[in-house]
Amino acid sequence: MTIFSLPRLSLLLALAPLPAAAAEPDFFAAALCQPPYSLGNATALYEAAEKIATPDTSGLGAAIYHLATPIERDGFTAQDVMFGGMAVGVLIQGEVAAQLAEHYGLQPESSRLLGSSSIGFARQLPDADQGMKDMGLISIVARQGPALKGRTLLACEFVSDEDRARMQQLEGATQD
Repeated sequence: MTIFSLPRLSLLLALAPLPAAAAEPDFFAAALCQPPYSLGNATALYEAAEKIATPDTSGLGAAIYHLATPIERDGFTAQDVMFGGMAVGVLIQGEVAAQLAEHYGLQPESSRLLGSSSIGFARQLPDADQGMKDMGLISIVARQGPALKGRTLLACEFVSDEDRARMQQLEGATQD
């Protein structure tokens, strides 16, 4: 039986690999619907954000979590994660909705959400990724407007069939 001396044991412990720290969720991937929106995924992301930062709920009707370090992907930078309604997203630095649309294959939205966005683009996920299709549709969206103060929302959002129908009715009434 070998018994390690205290200095030798200390050296072995110092050289041993550290347990892996819990990785921060990939909020940017979530905003790109990777994986597609689901209540389970959204809840897990929300719970992870709660452990990272305190939310700002003062505006936009959403909870915004400021990350300690920016996240970057494809030349875009975000430092805030947004949870609102049935959407998970990131707030990209700058008014870059058109660039996001070009890069991620989004098309101009016909709706301006009753004036809440000045520019909006979206792309519905393919049928194979519509895990809640019996209730509504999941899309990737990029929107900018005055309320975002120089930032652009990139989000994965679920819109129920009922909400979609109401929005179309409201927009039809405002165009009359």
